[in-house]
Amino acid sequence: MAIRRLVSILGLTMVAASIFLVESAAAESKVRIVRLSDVEGAVQIERARGEGLEKAFLNLPIVEGSRVKTGNDGRAEIEFEDGSTARLGPESELQFTHLALADNGQKVNGMKLAKGTFYGNLDAKKGDQYSLNVAQVSLGVPEAAHFRLTIDTSAEATVAVFKGKVSVGSDTVQAENSSPKLVEVPEKHSAKINLAATDPAQKDAIVVAKNYDEDPLDGWDRQQNGYHQRYASNSGSGFASPYGYGLSDLNYYGAFNTIPGYGYAWQPYFANAAWSPFTDGAWAFYPGAGYMWVSGYPWGWMPYYYGTWAMAPGYGWIWQPGSWNSWNAVPRVANAAAAVLPTAPATGHQTVLVGRGLMANAAVLPERLTIKPGSAGFGVPRGSVNRLAHVSRSMDQTSRPMTVATERPIDARPAGFGMEPGFHGSPASLPDATSTTHPASPAPHPTPHP
Repeated sequence: MAIRRLVSILGLTMVAASIFLVESAAAESKVRIVRLSDVEGAVQIERARGEGLEKAFLNLPIVEGSRVKTGNDGRAEIEFEDGSTARLGPESELQFTHLALADNGQKVNGMKLAKGTFYGNLDAKKGDQYSLNVAQVSLGVPEAAHFRLTIDTSAEATVAVFKGKVSVGSDTVQAENSSPKLVEVPEKHSAKINLAATDPAQKDAIVVAKNYDEDPLDGWDRQQNGYHQRYASNSGSGFASPYGYGLSDLNYYGAFNTIPGYGYAWQPYFANAAWSPFTDGAWAFYPGAGYMWVSGYPWGWMPYYYGTWAMAPGYGWIWQPGSWNSWNAVPRVANAAAAVLPTAPATGHQTVLVGRGLMANAAVLPERLTIKPGSAGFGVPRGSVNRLAHVSRSMDQTSRPMTVATERPIDARPAGFGMEPGFHGSPASLPDATSTTHPASPAPHPTPHP
Protein backbone atom coordinates (compact mmCIF):
# COMPACT_ATOMS: atom_id res chain seq x y z
CA MET A 1 0.00 0.00 0.00
CA ALA A 2 2.83 2.38 0.84
CA ILE A 3 4.47 1.83 -2.56
CA ARG A 4 1.13 2.25 -4.34
CA ARG A 5 0.48 5.50 -2.44
CA LEU A 6 3.99 6.72 -3.28
CA VAL A 7 3.62 5.91 -6.99
CA SER A 8 0.29 7.74 -7.05
CA ILE A 9 1.78 10.84 -5.45
CA LEU A 10 4.77 10.86 -7.78
CA GLY A 11 2.53 10.35 -10.80
CA LEU A 12 0.29 13.27 -9.92
CA THR A 13 3.34 15.41 -9.26
CA MET A 14 4.87 14.61 -12.66
CA VAL A 15 1.58 15.51 -14.39
CA ALA A 16 1.40 18.83 -12.53
CA ALA A 17 5.05 19.54 -13.28
CA SER A 18 4.55 18.76 -16.97
CA ILE A 19 1.63 21.20 -17.20
CA PHE A 20 3.72 23.82 -15.44
CA LEU A 21 6.62 23.30 -17.85
CA VAL A 22 4.42 23.55 -20.94
CA GLU A 23 2.73 26.73 -19.72
CA SER A 24 6.10 28.31 -18.92
CA ALA A 25 7.85 27.46 -22.19
CA ALA A 26 8.70 30.78 -23.86
CA ALA A 27 11.69 33.01 -24.54
CA GLU A 28 12.16 32.93 -20.78
CA SER A 29 11.23 30.08 -18.51
CA LYS A 30 10.12 30.62 -14.91
CA VAL A 31 10.97 27.03 -13.96
CA ARG A 32 13.51 28.05 -11.37
CA ILE A 33 13.74 27.92 -7.60
CA VAL A 34 16.42 29.24 -5.31
CA ARG A 35 16.85 28.51 -1.64
CA LEU A 36 16.30 30.28 1.67
CA SER A 37 19.52 28.84 3.07
CA ASP A 38 19.84 30.53 6.48
CA VAL A 39 17.27 32.01 8.84
CA GLU A 40 18.27 33.61 12.15
CA GLY A 41 15.90 35.45 14.45
CA ALA A 42 12.75 37.14 13.16
CA VAL A 43 12.40 36.60 9.40
CA GLN A 44 9.26 36.65 7.27
CA ILE A 45 8.59 35.57 3.71
CA GLU A 46 5.96 36.27 1.09
CA ARG A 47 6.16 33.35 -1.28
CA ALA A 48 4.49 35.18 -4.16
CA ARG A 49 2.98 38.59 -4.74
CA GLY A 50 -0.28 39.10 -2.87
CA GLU A 51 0.07 36.04 -0.64
CA GLY A 52 1.10 38.05 2.45
CA LEU A 53 4.00 37.70 4.86
CA GLU A 54 4.43 34.69 7.15
CA LYS A 55 7.17 33.22 9.33
CA ALA A 56 10.18 32.07 7.33
CA PHE A 57 12.01 28.76 7.77
CA LEU A 58 15.11 27.13 6.37
CA ASN A 59 14.83 25.55 2.92
CA LEU A 60 11.69 27.37 1.81
CA PRO A 61 11.94 27.78 -1.97
CA ILE A 62 12.27 31.29 -3.39
CA VAL A 63 10.46 31.89 -6.67
CA GLU A 64 9.94 35.00 -8.76
CA GLY A 65 7.83 37.49 -6.81
CA SER A 66 8.95 36.23 -3.39
CA ARG A 67 9.80 38.79 -0.70
CA VAL A 68 11.99 38.32 2.39
CA LYS A 69 11.80 40.68 5.35
CA THR A 70 13.93 40.63 8.52
CA GLY A 71 13.05 42.00 11.97
CA ASN A 72 15.29 43.87 14.39
CA ASP A 73 17.17 40.67 15.30
CA GLY A 74 16.68 38.87 11.99
CA ARG A 75 19.22 37.80 9.39
CA ALA A 76 18.74 35.70 6.29
CA GLU A 77 20.65 34.16 3.41
CA ILE A 78 19.43 33.16 -0.03
CA GLU A 79 21.53 30.76 -2.10
CA PHE A 80 21.37 30.59 -5.91
CA GLU A 81 21.97 27.49 -8.03
CA ASP A 82 25.64 28.32 -8.67
CA GLY A 83 26.35 28.82 -4.96
CA SER A 84 26.15 32.63 -5.12
CA THR A 85 24.55 34.17 -2.05
CA ALA A 86 22.48 37.20 -1.08
CA ARG A 87 22.28 38.11 2.62
CA LEU A 88 20.06 40.46 4.57
CA GLY A 89 20.90 42.13 7.86
CA PRO A 90 18.31 43.18 10.46
CA GLU A 91 15.43 45.46 9.44
CA SER A 92 15.87 44.70 5.74
CA GLU A 93 13.52 43.81 2.92
CA LEU A 94 14.31 42.22 -0.43
CA GLN A 95 12.03 41.28 -3.32
CA PHE A 96 12.92 38.85 -6.10
CA THR A 97 11.58 40.67 -9.14
CA HIS A 98 13.06 38.36 -11.77
CA LEU A 99 14.08 34.70 -11.56
CA ALA A 100 14.10 33.27 -15.06
CA LEU A 101 15.98 30.98 -17.41
CA ALA A 102 16.84 32.46 -20.81
CA ASP A 103 16.84 30.53 -24.09
CA ASN A 104 20.63 30.34 -24.01
CA GLY A 105 20.59 28.70 -20.57
CA GLN A 106 21.65 31.81 -18.67
CA LYS A 107 19.94 32.46 -15.37
CA VAL A 108 18.51 35.96 -14.98
CA ASN A 109 18.31 37.17 -11.38
CA GLY A 110 16.72 40.50 -10.49
CA MET A 111 16.30 41.77 -6.93
CA LYS A 112 15.03 44.97 -5.33
CA LEU A 113 16.17 46.20 -1.92
CA ALA A 114 13.42 48.21 -0.21
CA LYS A 115 15.33 48.92 3.00
CA GLY A 116 18.22 47.79 5.18
CA THR A 117 21.53 46.08 4.39
CA PHE A 118 22.27 43.64 1.56
CA TYR A 119 25.43 41.55 1.09
CA GLY A 120 26.01 40.03 -2.31
CA ASN A 121 28.59 37.36 -3.09
CA LEU A 122 27.56 36.88 -6.71
CA ASP A 123 29.37 35.09 -9.52
CA ALA A 124 28.40 36.07 -13.05
CA LYS A 125 31.49 34.56 -14.72
CA LYS A 126 29.47 31.75 -16.33
CA GLY A 127 27.14 34.19 -18.06
CA ASP A 128 24.38 34.34 -15.45
CA GLN A 129 22.99 37.81 -14.82
CA TYR A 130 22.59 39.48 -11.42
CA SER A 131 21.08 42.92 -10.85
CA LEU A 132 20.01 44.71 -7.70
CA ASN A 133 17.72 47.74 -7.69
CA VAL A 134 17.23 50.36 -5.01
CA ALA A 135 14.80 53.20 -5.76
CA GLN A 136 15.62 54.25 -9.37
CA VAL A 137 19.21 52.97 -9.22
CA SER A 138 20.45 49.60 -10.46
CA LEU A 139 23.62 47.73 -9.45
CA GLY A 140 25.03 45.24 -11.93
CA VAL A 141 27.66 42.53 -11.47
CA PRO A 142 29.69 42.15 -14.71
CA GLU A 143 31.72 39.11 -13.56
CA ALA A 144 32.02 38.22 -9.88
CA ALA A 145 31.77 40.52 -6.89
CA HIS A 146 31.43 40.58 -3.12
CA PHE A 147 29.83 43.79 -1.93
CA ARG A 148 27.56 45.46 0.60
CA LEU A 149 24.67 47.81 -0.19
CA THR A 150 23.06 49.81 2.61
CA ILE A 151 20.10 52.17 2.35
CA ASP A 152 21.19 54.91 4.75
CA THR A 153 18.18 57.21 4.37
CA SER A 154 15.32 57.63 1.94
CA ALA A 155 17.61 59.81 -0.17
CA GLU A 156 20.97 58.05 0.12
CA ALA A 157 22.55 54.61 -0.16
CA THR A 158 26.12 53.35 0.13
CA VAL A 159 27.81 50.51 -1.74
CA ALA A 160 31.12 49.04 -0.56
CA VAL A 161 32.96 46.61 -2.87
CA PHE A 162 35.12 44.01 -1.09
CA LYS A 163 36.08 42.01 -4.19
CA GLY A 164 35.55 42.44 -7.92
CA LYS A 165 33.56 45.41 -9.13
CA VAL A 166 29.97 46.57 -9.56
CA SER A 167 28.38 49.03 -11.98
CA VAL A 168 25.87 51.62 -10.80
CA GLY A 169 23.36 53.34 -13.05
CA SER A 170 19.74 54.21 -13.62
CA ASP A 171 17.19 51.43 -14.03
CA THR A 172 15.11 53.62 -16.35
CA VAL A 173 15.75 54.39 -20.03
CA GLN A 174 16.74 58.03 -20.43
CA ALA A 175 16.04 58.22 -24.16
CA GLU A 176 15.11 55.88 -26.95
CA ASN A 177 18.08 53.84 -28.24
CA SER A 178 20.37 55.39 -25.60
CA SER A 179 22.82 53.26 -23.66
CA PRO A 180 22.60 53.32 -19.86
CA LYS A 181 25.16 55.56 -18.19
CA LEU A 182 27.09 53.48 -15.69
CA VAL A 183 29.56 54.32 -12.99
CA GLU A 184 32.02 51.57 -12.07
CA VAL A 185 32.87 51.00 -8.39
CA PRO A 186 36.07 48.93 -8.27
CA GLU A 187 37.45 46.63 -5.59
CA LYS A 188 38.19 48.19 -2.18
CA HIS A 189 36.20 51.29 -3.16
CA SER A 190 32.83 52.60 -2.06
CA ALA A 191 30.24 54.98 -3.45
CA LYS A 192 27.57 57.26 -2.06
CA ILE A 193 24.44 57.09 -4.18
CA ASN A 194 21.93 59.92 -4.36
CA LEU A 195 18.63 58.05 -4.63
CA ALA A 196 16.77 61.23 -5.52
CA ALA A 197 18.82 61.77 -8.68
CA THR A 198 17.04 60.87 -11.89
CA ASP A 199 20.22 60.56 -13.94
CA PRO A 200 23.39 58.88 -12.61
CA ALA A 201 25.43 61.18 -14.85
CA GLN A 202 24.33 64.32 -13.06
CA LYS A 203 26.79 65.95 -10.66
CA ASP A 204 27.14 64.25 -7.27
CA ALA A 205 24.61 61.54 -8.15
CA ILE A 206 27.27 58.86 -7.50
CA VAL A 207 30.42 59.78 -5.59
CA VAL A 208 33.16 57.12 -5.56
CA ALA A 209 35.72 56.93 -2.73
CA LYS A 210 38.98 54.95 -2.65
CA ASN A 211 38.11 53.13 0.57
CA TYR A 212 35.10 52.00 2.59
CA ASP A 213 33.98 52.06 6.21
CA GLU A 214 33.71 48.82 8.15
CA ASP A 215 30.15 47.91 9.17
CA PRO A 216 29.27 45.90 12.31
CA LEU A 217 27.54 43.30 10.12
CA ASP A 218 30.65 42.67 8.00
CA GLY A 219 31.93 40.10 10.50
CA TRP A 220 28.72 38.06 10.20
CA ASP A 221 28.97 38.19 6.41
CA ARG A 222 32.57 36.96 6.55
CA GLN A 223 31.56 34.10 8.83
CA GLN A 224 28.90 32.95 6.40
CA ASN A 225 31.28 33.19 3.45
CA GLY A 226 33.85 31.25 5.44
CA TYR A 227 31.41 28.43 6.07
CA HIS A 228 30.72 28.03 2.36
CA GLN A 229 34.41 28.29 1.44
CA ARG A 230 35.31 25.63 3.97
CA TYR A 231 32.61 23.09 3.12
CA ALA A 232 31.46 23.73 -0.46
CA SER A 233 34.31 21.80 -2.08
CA ASN A 234 34.09 18.06 -2.61
CA SER A 235 37.62 17.91 -3.95
CA GLY A 236 38.60 14.35 -4.77
CA SER A 237 35.32 12.90 -3.51
CA GLY A 238 33.93 11.86 -6.89
CA PHE A 239 30.76 13.91 -6.44
CA ALA A 240 29.78 16.01 -9.46
CA SER A 241 26.79 18.31 -9.74
CA PRO A 242 25.83 21.16 -12.08
CA TYR A 243 24.49 22.96 -9.00
CA GLY A 244 26.34 24.43 -6.06
CA TYR A 245 23.54 25.35 -3.69
CA GLY A 246 23.23 23.12 -0.66
CA LEU A 247 26.55 21.37 -1.27
CA SER A 248 28.32 22.99 1.69
CA ASP A 249 25.56 21.68 3.99
CA LEU A 250 25.90 18.15 2.63
CA ASN A 251 29.61 18.20 3.45
CA TYR A 252 29.10 19.64 6.93
CA TYR A 253 26.13 17.54 8.04
CA GLY A 254 27.02 14.20 6.47
CA ALA A 255 29.35 12.19 4.26
CA PHE A 256 29.52 10.59 0.81
CA ASN A 257 30.42 6.89 0.58
CA THR A 258 30.24 4.05 -1.91
CA ILE A 259 27.40 1.70 -0.92
CA PRO A 260 27.52 -1.85 -2.36
CA GLY A 261 24.73 -2.28 -4.89
CA TYR A 262 23.87 1.43 -4.85
CA GLY A 263 27.06 3.21 -5.81
CA TYR A 264 28.03 6.67 -4.64
CA ALA A 265 25.60 8.00 -2.03
CA TRP A 266 25.27 10.42 0.88
CA GLN A 267 23.99 9.96 4.42
CA PRO A 268 23.49 12.52 7.19
CA TYR A 269 25.24 12.17 10.53
CA PHE A 270 23.14 11.06 13.54
CA ALA A 271 20.75 9.02 11.37
CA ASN A 272 19.97 5.71 13.10
CA ALA A 273 17.97 2.76 11.78
CA ALA A 274 14.67 4.32 12.85
CA TRP A 275 15.27 7.58 11.01
CA SER A 276 13.38 8.48 7.83
CA PRO A 277 14.05 11.52 5.61
CA PHE A 278 10.32 12.19 5.33
CA THR A 279 9.26 12.50 8.98
CA ASP A 280 10.09 16.18 9.51
CA GLY A 281 9.16 18.99 7.16
CA ALA A 282 6.14 20.67 5.64
CA TRP A 283 4.01 21.11 2.56
CA ALA A 284 4.26 24.68 1.25
CA PHE A 285 2.04 25.98 -1.54
CA TYR A 286 3.44 28.01 -4.44
CA PRO A 287 1.14 29.53 -7.10
CA GLY A 288 1.86 27.92 -10.47
CA ALA A 289 3.67 24.94 -8.96
CA GLY A 290 1.26 23.73 -6.28
CA TYR A 291 2.42 22.11 -3.06
CA MET A 292 6.15 21.44 -2.65
CA TRP A 293 7.72 19.24 0.01
CA VAL A 294 10.08 21.28 2.20
CA SER A 295 12.53 19.44 4.43
CA GLY A 296 13.03 20.49 8.04
CA TYR A 297 16.69 19.46 8.11
CA PRO A 298 19.35 22.17 7.71
CA TRP A 299 20.98 20.13 4.91
CA GLY A 300 17.60 19.38 3.33
CA TRP A 301 17.79 21.10 -0.03
CA MET A 302 19.60 19.20 -2.77
CA PRO A 303 18.55 15.67 -1.64
CA TYR A 304 14.87 16.58 -1.85
CA TYR A 305 14.78 18.36 -5.22
CA TYR A 306 17.33 16.25 -7.13
CA GLY A 307 18.50 12.64 -7.07
CA THR A 308 16.81 9.70 -5.36
CA TRP A 309 16.34 8.47 -1.80
CA ALA A 310 16.74 4.72 -1.32
CA MET A 311 16.51 2.29 1.59
CA ALA A 312 19.75 0.27 1.51
CA PRO A 313 19.68 -2.91 3.62
CA GLY A 314 22.23 -2.66 6.42
CA TYR A 315 22.78 1.07 5.80
CA GLY A 316 19.36 2.67 6.14
CA TRP A 317 18.29 5.65 4.08
CA ILE A 318 20.80 6.97 1.55
CA TRP A 319 20.62 9.71 -1.06
CA GLN A 320 21.87 8.97 -4.59
CA PRO A 321 22.86 12.12 -6.55
CA GLY A 322 21.52 12.64 -10.06
CA SER A 323 18.36 13.62 -11.96
CA TRP A 324 19.73 17.11 -12.56
CA ASN A 325 17.52 17.97 -15.52
CA SER A 326 14.74 19.44 -13.38
CA TRP A 327 13.79 19.73 -9.74
CA ASN A 328 11.15 17.54 -8.11
CA ALA A 329 8.31 18.99 -6.05
CA VAL A 330 8.07 15.61 -4.32
CA PRO A 331 11.29 13.67 -3.54
CA ARG A 332 12.13 10.66 -5.73
CA VAL A 333 12.20 7.38 -3.79
CA ALA A 334 13.41 3.87 -4.71
CA ASN A 335 13.29 0.51 -2.88
CA ALA A 336 11.15 1.88 -0.09
CA ALA A 337 8.76 -0.91 0.88
CA ALA A 338 8.34 0.54 4.37
CA ALA A 339 8.31 4.19 3.33
CA VAL A 340 5.53 6.41 4.51
CA LEU A 341 5.64 9.59 2.49
CA PRO A 342 3.37 12.41 3.68
CA THR A 343 0.57 13.27 1.30
CA ALA A 344 0.15 16.80 0.00
CA PRO A 345 -3.09 18.54 1.05
CA ALA A 346 -5.80 18.17 -1.57
CA THR A 347 -7.07 21.73 -1.17
CA GLY A 348 -6.08 25.06 0.33
CA HIS A 349 -2.91 27.13 0.28
CA GLN A 350 -1.88 26.91 3.93
CA THR A 351 1.48 25.52 5.03
CA VAL A 352 1.04 22.09 6.62
CA LEU A 353 3.73 20.99 9.07
CA VAL A 354 4.78 17.33 9.35
CA GLY A 355 6.55 15.83 12.37
CA ARG A 356 8.80 18.46 13.93
CA GLY A 357 8.00 20.72 11.01
CA LEU A 358 10.47 23.32 9.78
CA MET A 359 13.44 24.97 11.46
CA ALA A 360 14.68 28.51 12.05
CA ASN A 361 17.75 29.36 14.11
CA ALA A 362 17.64 31.58 17.16
CA ALA A 363 19.16 35.05 16.86
CA VAL A 364 21.74 34.16 19.54
CA LEU A 365 23.68 30.89 19.32
CA PRO A 366 23.51 28.90 22.59
CA GLU A 367 26.85 28.04 24.21
CA ARG A 368 26.03 24.33 24.36
CA LEU A 369 23.80 22.08 22.28
CA THR A 370 22.38 18.61 22.85
CA ILE A 371 22.22 16.34 19.81
CA LYS A 372 20.07 13.20 19.94
CA PRO A 373 20.40 9.89 18.07
CA GLY A 374 18.16 9.82 15.03
CA SER A 375 18.05 13.63 14.84
CA ALA A 376 20.02 13.71 11.54
CA GLY A 377 21.27 17.18 12.47
CA PHE A 378 17.83 18.71 13.06
CA GLY A 379 18.28 21.86 15.16
CA VAL A 380 22.06 22.13 14.68
CA PRO A 381 22.92 25.57 13.21
CA ARG A 382 25.38 25.26 10.37
CA GLY A 383 29.05 25.54 11.26
CA SER A 384 28.19 25.74 14.97
CA VAL A 385 29.73 22.44 16.13
CA ASN A 386 33.38 21.67 15.52
CA ARG A 387 34.27 18.11 14.46
CA LEU A 388 30.67 17.11 13.77
CA ALA A 389 31.77 13.82 12.20
CA HIS A 390 33.68 12.96 15.40
CA VAL A 391 30.59 13.69 17.51
CA SER A 392 28.54 11.44 15.22
CA ARG A 393 31.01 8.55 15.55
CA SER A 394 30.96 8.92 19.34
CA MET A 395 27.18 8.78 19.34
CA ASP A 396 27.22 5.65 17.16
CA GLN A 397 29.27 3.94 19.85
CA THR A 398 27.12 5.01 22.79
CA SER A 399 23.65 5.46 21.21
CA ARG A 400 23.09 8.26 23.70
CA PRO A 401 22.51 12.01 23.29
CA MET A 402 25.63 14.20 23.25
CA THR A 403 26.02 17.71 24.65
CA VAL A 404 28.60 19.73 22.73
CA ALA A 405 30.01 23.25 22.77
CA THR A 406 29.07 25.59 19.96
CA GLU A 407 31.18 28.12 18.08
CA ARG A 408 31.12 30.33 15.05
CA PRO A 409 33.87 30.34 12.38
CA ILE A 410 36.82 32.61 13.16
CA ASP A 411 36.15 36.23 12.22
CA ALA A 412 39.44 38.01 11.55
CA ARG A 413 39.19 41.77 11.41
CA PRO A 414 40.61 43.44 8.30
CA ALA A 415 44.27 44.51 8.43
CA GLY A 416 43.41 48.18 8.02
CA PHE A 417 40.84 50.73 6.95
CA GLY A 418 39.36 49.92 3.58
CA MET A 419 41.23 46.61 3.28
CA GLU A 420 39.55 43.45 2.03
CA PRO A 421 37.66 41.73 4.89
CA GLY A 422 38.45 38.05 5.25
CA PHE A 423 39.75 35.21 7.32
CA HIS A 424 43.38 34.62 8.25
CA GLY A 425 44.81 34.43 4.74
CA SER A 426 42.68 31.67 3.27
CA PRO A 427 39.84 29.23 3.96
CA ALA A 428 42.46 26.74 5.17
CA SER A 429 42.70 28.66 8.43
CA LEU A 430 39.07 27.94 9.32
CA PRO A 431 38.41 25.23 11.93
CA ASP A 432 38.47 21.80 10.32
CA ALA A 433 37.90 18.27 11.55
CA THR A 434 41.05 18.35 13.67
CA SER A 435 41.09 21.98 14.77
CA THR A 436 40.72 23.04 18.38
CA THR A 437 37.94 25.29 19.51
CA HIS A 438 38.30 29.04 19.30
CA PRO A 439 39.79 30.21 22.63
CA ALA A 440 36.68 32.20 23.48
CA SER A 441 34.46 29.12 23.16
CA PRO A 442 33.87 26.28 25.66
CA ALA A 443 35.70 22.98 25.20
CA PRO A 444 34.47 21.02 22.15
CA HIS A 445 34.52 17.52 23.66
CA PRO A 446 31.09 15.87 23.51
CA THR A 447 29.53 14.83 26.80
CA PRO A 448 27.33 11.71 26.57
CA HIS A 449 24.11 11.67 28.57
CA PRO A 450 23.64 8.77 30.96
